[in-house]
Amino acid sequence: MRERGDMSVFHEPFMYHYYLTVSGKPFPDFVPESGHPVEYAGIRDMILERAETRPVFFKDMAYYVVDDLAEDAAFTGQMSHAFLLRDPCEAAFSYARKDPEFSLTELGFEAQHRLYHALVEQGHSPLILTADQLREEPERTLSRYWKHAGLGFAEHAFSWDDRVPEGWKSVQSWHDEVLQSGAIKKPAEVDASAQLAKLGPPYTDYVTHHLSFYTELLDIAEAQAHQK
Repeated sequence: MRERGDMSVFHEPFMYHYYLTVSGKPFPDFVPESGHPVEYAGIRDMILERAETRPVFFKDMAYYVVDDLAEDAAFTGQMSHAFLLRDPCEAAFSYARKDPEFSLTELGFEAQHRLYHALVEQGHSPLILTADQLREEPERTLSRYWKHAGLGFAEHAFSWDDRVPEGWKSVQSWHDEVLQSGAIKKPAEVDASAQLAKLGPPYTDYVTHHLSFYTELLDIAEAQAHQK
């Protein structure tokens, strides 16, 4: 989205709220940027202030904001909503490599499920995309998202260089592979389920807990993908 060049982009602004005021347990290598607000209301105001001059895109994990957004219809009503869904075994294995102490909540699918239904109850129609859709058909998948968000197609937005974007310094070490890739690419073939099974509990237990939430959202994503 940053490569489009026609909007302001915030990378996980509400992680400051979650990790610095809610959980009290910042993830490894999180380096907060000076001056960034840490309370939900302050971050919300920062986004709305920027939106006064140009469109804003921000990406966050659902568990950062699910409780607050579910009660903040005034804010949710000013934006479009989309979810990106990843295979839970792949997500858990990837997370465990970077933060072996990650929690059940941080796997995230239960919060995605809760937030999706909270938004539907508010009258929204969130789009659900999957990581596999994005990898296999990046242009079609992003076109679907851009259409959902009321944006035009931007052919130039499918490649990037290795410069660290504004707002990424706090999480740079978690995204080195993305920066070096230069484009959306298929990951190396890894049997995430088998790798996760080798790690065992608690990671396998986390996946079991989140599986039903993931499955329901996946069904919705697949149905949406076939809509004309």
